[in-house]
Amino acid sequence: MTDHPRPFGFAGSAPPRRVLFLCTHNSARSQIAEALARSIAPEGAQVWSAGSEPGTLHPMAVEVLKEIGVDASDQRAKRIDEIPWAEADTVVTLCAEADESCPTLGESVRRVHWPLPDPSRTPEPARLDAFRATRDEIRWRVSSLWPGGS
Repeated sequence: MTDHPRPFGFAGSAPPRRVLFLCTHNSARSQIAEALARSIAPEGAQVWSAGSEPGTLHPMAVEVLKEIGVDASDQRAKRIDEIPWAEADTVVTLCAEADESCPTLGESVRRVHWPLPDPSRTPEPARLDAFRATRDEIRWRVSSLWPGGS
């Protein structure tokens, strides 16, 4: 996950103001993306995450975020209909299933697909390292949404 052939931002266009991170269970990847985006997005930007079949927030997602000073302990898994998804100007899917089940979006909505492996499916004892690698990859990708930081 460390090969970065090109940035994931939007060269030549305005940075997102309302971004939604989607993943089927909304328990790890999309939660990590939401927390990281909230920590760096400019003032006034809105950030959500949701899933088509939400589970529960994975404790290792919270743990690896805490390691870098980001608190996600108050986040929870949410269904897509629990957030104002129709207001999003950017939708980022983090798994193939979410990309396929993404709601119908207006033509002006930017869709980005980051197909990252689910770290919760990594067998122990390598699972925590998989969560760290996922966090670091998502951090790099999220930072490209808002070049120059908040």
